[in-house]
Amino acid sequence: MVSRKIRVGMIGYQFMGKAHSHAYRDLSFYFEHGIEPVLQAIAGRNEEKVKKAAKQMGWLSYETDWRKLIERDDIHLIDIVTPNNTHAEIAIAAAEAGKHVLCEKPLALTVEQAERMYEAVTKNKVIHMITHNYRFAPAVQYAKKLIRDGRLGEIRHIRATYLQDWMMDPNFPLVWRLRKEVTGTGTLGDIGAHSIDLARFLVGEIDEVIGTMKTFVKKRPTGEMSGGLSAKIEGDQLADVDVDDTAAFLAHFENGALGVFEATRYAGGNRNGNRFEINGSKGSLRWDMEKMNLLEVYFEDDEPGLQGFRTIHCTEEHHPYAGAYWPAGHGIGYEHTFINLLSCFMDGIEKGESPSPNFKDGLINQRILEAVVESTETRSWVKIPN
Repeated sequence: MVSRKIRVGMIGYQFMGKAHSHAYRDLSFYFEHGIEPVLQAIAGRNEEKVKKAAKQMGWLSYETDWRKLIERDDIHLIDIVTPNNTHAEIAIAAAEAGKHVLCEKPLALTVEQAERMYEAVTKNKVIHMITHNYRFAPAVQYAKKLIRDGRLGEIRHIRATYLQDWMMDPNFPLVWRLRKEVTGTGTLGDIGAHSIDLARFLVGEIDEVIGTMKTFVKKRPTGEMSGGLSAKIEGDQLADVDVDDTAAFLAHFENGALGVFEATRYAGGNRNGNRFEINGSKGSLRWDMEKMNLLEVYFEDDEPGLQGFRTIHCTEEHHPYAGAYWPAGHGIGYEHTFINLLSCFMDGIEKGESPSPNFKDGLINQRILEAVVESTETRSWVKIPN
């Protein structure tokens, strides 16, 4: 197959920049498309750092102004891996320039921003996606198939938790993820957004929520991220934390299911505890990102004496995306969820359709995030607007 080149411009280059860059580079190794991404240029404000990142991650060139990147004729797709407060301006500018757009989550700081972003990509007819990569673990995709095929019957419950512990130290610095003006919400938007997206993907649309949020450490030393989820203190000043350290909420789904959600960075021993359990009238299933290749499944119609959760190793060709990788039993990792997402994105560009999760999903997720915040403030149930 002769592939058409699509030249990518990525804005940002740290944790997510590394994950996205790796996925672009390895995509054609596992999947064959009529579209082949080329790592054309990367943008960042610090010339020394962005130049080093471009060399390390395989980008052909770099810019120190994202606007220049969007203006370039040799760029067809803009990939946004910057902090949340920059998403709207960059995505709208990219769409107006006729570039396809891939954006990290959450889509925006506010619903109003997310609405403008969705309007921009639809008006300019560019292909768009939001990077909720956990949808693309083969086990999660297989869970979706079981639910879609009716194997679990009527869905009644989802319990979704996202537990981390990397900010438990009160001396961990006040990085951008802890500043409302940059991130919007704290734990809720950073990791709770993933649970919301998975719940919508697997169970359906949420009708109303009631939530609570809490900040345990009120002041932290100032500092910045230094790679991955590490950070370094800069100076000896303490500053106020104005976002949540933990959030929990209940949700009523439009199909009658009940959801229980929790997101926290204060669950010691949980490095990346993204988990869900779904219960239906005919069965149940469980998934844990820290064991991402495994899916636990229970069927009510198993004969007495044999009933119980069975563990499926989702690495066989029967499991979505898994057949592109290794023989059965040879697991894949976190980075492959991004490769699978990009495979879906390239298919979308080739077909002229924006795959899910796209900016519409991002907008709906943003409405749910804001509803949780509102319900926390009003101590009442809040309907999700259409």
